[in-house]
Amino acid sequence: MNPFILRRTKKQVATELPEKTKMIIYCEMGIEQRKVYDAYEKEFRNYLLHKPEEDLPRETMHVLQGLTKLRQICNSPALLKDTAFYGDASAKIDVLTEQIESKHRHHKILVFSQFVGMLELIKKKLTAKYIPFEWLTGQTKDRAAVVNNFQNNDDVRVFLISLKAGGTGLNLTEADYVYLVDPWWNPAVENQAIDRCYRIGQDKHVVAVRLICPDTIEEKIMKMQGHKKELVSDLIRTDTNILKQLNKKDLLSLTSGP
Repeated sequence: MNPFILRRTKKQVATELPEKTKMIIYCEMGIEQRKVYDAYEKEFRNYLLHKPEEDLPRETMHVLQGLTKLRQICNSPALLKDTAFYGDASAKIDVLTEQIESKHRHHKILVFSQFVGMLELIKKKLTAKYIPFEWLTGQTKDRAAVVNNFQNNDDVRVFLISLKAGGTGLNLTEADYVYLVDPWWNPAVENQAIDRCYRIGQDKHVVAVRLICPDTIEEKIMKMQGHKKELVSDLIRTDTNILKQLNKKDLLSLTSGP
């Protein structure tokens, strides 16, 4: 038997919380980054086109790897683990850096990514700009110390967080801006990340920003979420399990082509 779940929303429980605004910033890839993306997308689409529908259930991990590569390129081709180097151009890092530079003096900012490698690239950029930050991934030994430093040290205005390591269990009410660098299937997971600062004790207007590269898998996933809500309704589903719900037509719709 399935368990019964009694659910009370935050709006019902914490009526005193201020408003929360969600927005999308579109990050247009430059020529170098777009060239890498288009090449990988064409390769992945050709793989899907020549793979019989009945074989796809056995190829789940291969499909997931292909989708992950496209997502990584949306962040930066530097994340690819191939032996070749495809450059480190990143429209998202450029936009995010500009956002942080304009806001960090008056706001505290959370930055979430599912890819630790992306956080490392952002870390290098912030270090070069002399912008102090905290850092939390699955390798962080003393979570309480870094959280406390961000919450109480007025000089530390930015917190870089791995979505897997910090998507739940943190109270970061000093922050009022949240940037989700790489959106994925489940909006509920993203909302959990946003709610690290949208909690009881928050007295500021919270702004949550998703960074999306237009004309890529990211924009297509957002559209798919709109008409396949059942794919993202279950918090405990993994990426692999969600992929089992997609047919060949769904997967092809995540790429560009006729």
